[in-house]
Amino acid sequence: MNEGTFVSALRALADDPAARGLDDDAAVLEFGGESLVVTHDTLVQGVHVREDEDPADIAWKLVAVNLSDLAAKGAEPLGVLVSHMLGEGDERFVRGLGEILAAHDVPLLGGDTVRAEGRRSWGCTAIGRATHTPVPDRRGAQVGDAVYVTGVLGRAMLGLEDRGSGSANDFAYRRPQPLLAEGRMLAPVVTAMMDVSDGLLLDCWRLARASRCTIQLERDSIPVADPGRADDCMRWGDDYQLLFTAPADAALPVAAACIGRVENEGGDVLRLDDEIVSPEDGLGYQH
Repeated sequence: MNEGTFVSALRALADDPAARGLDDDAAVLEFGGESLVVTHDTLVQGVHVREDEDPADIAWKLVAVNLSDLAAKGAEPLGVLVSHMLGEGDERFVRGLGEILAAHDVPLLGGDTVRAEGRRSWGCTAIGRATHTPVPDRRGAQVGDAVYVTGVLGRAMLGLEDRGSGSANDFAYRRPQPLLAEGRMLAPVVTAMMDVSDGLLLDCWRLARASRCTIQLERDSIPVADPGRADDCMRWGDDYQLLFTAPADAALPVAAACIGRVENEGGDVLRLDDEIVSPEDGLGYQH
């Protein structure tokens, strides 16, 4: 199985409403009059991070990508649990972990530690408290909505090529910034929202699929870090910007580019300049 077919097989098991049909960035549990948002991500050496990556940067990225999922739900972080595979650079991992937790005032609540042979892997579970009801969902896009994205796409891709330089692109790759404040401000405005982790085009297709709609994107409206490599910037991923839909006349509380619109209901279709594109076209990263 590839990633998509495996997740589809899991949907039969994930029948609790909190799982949101496995079509969202996180689970949302109603608890004591509040909504808890829970998410989990794994990083694998040689897949999500380079074999020679600084463990401090691995720790930062591990927590940041989970906080980004909370940002897409407009959630305030309550804490994280971290799984660490012991090996070279453990002290650096602890240092980077302390830096990301301090930067976003997030407590470490626990986790697990193991040692094994082969490629190392790291896991993180992040827990947050929703700040707005209903909690933003990938499934809410409405016909007539505009499609927006924050920031510029492709900086992480360029940063991998410029790794260690200290440039803005370098930091975008090594130390992505979860847009927690922006997510909380957008939560009352959006009809659907998710973060861009696997490439803008693939994540737009996922949003269209979850909302059962057609999304029409305008290529020239998409902000990319290198216009000469626009297709790569839209497909590479690791951007952790916020992708969302909102009424076309909505007053947005954050800066964002309007990159398209929501059209037909029941379409499950992504169009780029009127051309239908699908995951089989290599829209982004899939395992």
